[in-house]
Amino acid sequence: MLERYYYDLHVHSCLSPCGDDDMTPNNIAGMAALKGLQIVALTDHNTTKNCPAFFAAAKKNGIIPVAGAEVTTAEDVHAVCLFEFLDDAMAFDAALHEERILFPNDPDAFGHQQIMDEEDRVIGEEEHLLINAVRLSLDELYPFVRRFHGICFPAHVDKEANSVTGMLGTVPDHPDMHAVELHSVDRVAEFDERFPFLRSKHVIVSSDAHYLWDISEAEHFFLLDSEDYSTDTIRRRLFEHLEKEVLR
Repeated sequence: MLERYYYDLHVHSCLSPCGDDDMTPNNIAGMAALKGLQIVALTDHNTTKNCPAFFAAAKKNGIIPVAGAEVTTAEDVHAVCLFEFLDDAMAFDAALHEERILFPNDPDAFGHQQIMDEEDRVIGEEEHLLINAVRLSLDELYPFVRRFHGICFPAHVDKEANSVTGMLGTVPDHPDMHAVELHSVDRVAEFDERFPFLRSKHVIVSSDAHYLWDISEAEHFFLLDSEDYSTDTIRRRLFEHLEKEVLR
């Protein structure tokens, strides 16, 4: 039986330097539950280090968590990377660290980069700035994410800043790109007309939230078959859904 699962697959925590300090794992999970969401992905800039705490917080709040990161490619394009399994996300984090260009973060200029535990206690701070580009191009990022059994898609293509359209002037097709993210659902028809191949991709509308009030309302959903309603099963169905070709 198909059920609606309301989602937001692009949310930043206080580990992202541009994320508000109130964006703790428990606050995010709690706000998502209040807004009626069922599936939420934590996607900090170039890291997944707050995903373990978010998974614990999500469990307490009845949220199905997805581990992810928003990677800034060598072209300064933002791409959302999602992983079905937390272990894969953490292995991805370690590998991505080797592709980062490291220089010290200045909290006064960019913001703190707080790593938290499941009780929202600060257990560390990422010392290197997370918002700068990595060495991987967008074309290289797709197979890189696949190594860790993840999926990857361009973020907020309807924005100017750090979008694939803003930086490259187009949306390049790729065999490993099964989805595209928009910030506004009102622009879906426009992008379908500009890039007809996107009609075979899933359109994901997410918040790119950096503040608690920016987290999506229960508006956008996936229809998923989840016979036993377990978190693991629903997350598996989500990834199966996103990896299938569609025709809109």
